[in-house]
Amino acid sequence: MYRKLFQLHQLKSHTHRTEVLLDRLWVIGLLIAALTLYLTNLGGLPLRDWDEGIVAQVAREIHNAPPGSLRWLYPTLAGEAYINKPPLIHILIASTYSISGIINEWTTRLPGAILTAFSVPLLYGVGREIFIRRLWAIFSALVYLTLLPVVRHGRLAMLDGAILCFFLFTIWCLLRCRRDLRYCLGVGIGLGLIALTKGFLSLLLGSIALAFIAWDTPRLLTSIYFWSGIIIGSLPAAFWYAAQLLHHDPAYVEIFINQGIFNQSLKRIWDRVDNHAGPPWYYILEILKYNWPWLVFLPQSLILAWENRNLSWAKLILTWGGIYLLVISIMTTKLPWYVLPIYPAFALLIGAQLAELWNWPSTKPFPRSWFTLLTILVIGSWAGCIYFARFTAQLETDLVLTLTAIALTMTIAIVLMLKRDLQFIIILFWGSYLSLFLLMNSNNWVWELAEQYPVKPVAQMIQESQLPPAQKIYTSHPAFRPSLNFYSEHQVIPATDDNLKKIWQEQPSPYFLLRSYFPKKLNLEPVKIIGQVKTTTPEPEASWVLITKDKYY
Repeated sequence: MYRKLFQLHQLKSHTHRTEVLLDRLWVIGLLIAALTLYLTNLGGLPLRDWDEGIVAQVAREIHNAPPGSLRWLYPTLAGEAYINKPPLIHILIASTYSISGIINEWTTRLPGAILTAFSVPLLYGVGREIFIRRLWAIFSALVYLTLLPVVRHGRLAMLDGAILCFFLFTIWCLLRCRRDLRYCLGVGIGLGLIALTKGFLSLLLGSIALAFIAWDTPRLLTSIYFWSGIIIGSLPAAFWYAAQLLHHDPAYVEIFINQGIFNQSLKRIWDRVDNHAGPPWYYILEILKYNWPWLVFLPQSLILAWENRNLSWAKLILTWGGIYLLVISIMTTKLPWYVLPIYPAFALLIGAQLAELWNWPSTKPFPRSWFTLLTILVIGSWAGCIYFARFTAQLETDLVLTLTAIALTMTIAIVLMLKRDLQFIIILFWGSYLSLFLLMNSNNWVWELAEQYPVKPVAQMIQESQLPPAQKIYTSHPAFRPSLNFYSEHQVIPATDDNLKKIWQEQPSPYFLLRSYFPKKLNLEPVKIIGQVKTTTPEPEASWVLITKDKYY
């Protein structure tokens, strides 16, 4: 009898070691696949306007600050206090600048890309905590790995990829602390990192975590260890906010409260910020635009989750996706990347459905809607290939290759579905990954760059003019372009025609960046042309000039 018990214990121990080894292999494999996708051609395109340009400029000012200046604690933008967002990601980018000694697109995007890549194995870890079978976690991680919005925004020098990593770490610790209270500290650390990245977003995401615990494991809400871990882990974020409020300059504190807390965070709930607004269904359309082919399985996935709403995995997905989508939908300010934190829940939802499908009996038919939607994707992708290969003025080879990969993937998948071969799921994973890899290696993954003139030639012209570092430049272009400020290392300020005339008359040595026909249009004289450059742009006039007054006229 004792011999049998001992042998049984050895068998369980061996099985456990095998399970742990398999999990580690999957974590390593997913991380390698994610890093390959996120780091390829990372610095191949210029920084995008707004978030990337601003983040890079703040990070460079932290990097260039003299020792002891506390610029990392009180960051600046163009020499003035930067209080839009906490500076955690900016500090990481500045550290990358210091370690590498290089300031360029690759080092600017590197920290965010690495953090987002690490969110892939973290999602696998979350899946292993809530799903009974490993296959469910694997499929969920692979869906998450091949979501276009996550990959694209995770590679940009923005804050949202890091938010995904920190929140998935929070959820993973939250799930583990149900049986080991030591992980409560990790929950606090995760929420604190979110607070040091995007401020009050931590309150929303923390509320989602607490709502799930209240539904799934309410006993934790009465545990002193649970709340102590959260409070201790959140202390660094509390110290940063206290440092801002205890700043020696009362004017700084007032600006921080009005701008950093009120205007840039709370005000976005009921008022539009910078004219970014949209209808309540704005984010539903965002989800519907960019998450194919996985949206094919969304209706059945929602039904599966609702039918299993008494299980932890369904509770987490329904709480996470439902609360977050509801909150951002009723907010007045709308921006495309606000929807990103919902995608891990989306991946878990689709992964569960695909894993369930993997075990379907051979006699059970696939829904007709799957064939219909995949057929539309096949027709659309092949039509895109033909259009960009034959009917455009300039052959977009990279785009044609990407669309061809998508078309072949969908074609093979639908053929296998017609044969009732479940290998079509593997084809969708592999084809989606390959298509994203081709897109990230092309010049099209930051497609917003084609909407306005390229800034790097103009910035180089400004730098070659050797203007004083603090010299402001006024431009006729109506849009504020932080990327131009970063590359030129000068403030380029948009101004109307009337303001340009007024500045020209009142200032002794103003500097203007104008289209080449503007000096005559505005009757600016005497004019001294300092630099001139032509840029490829959809606008009719592609020549830009940097001018000032000619003192020797």
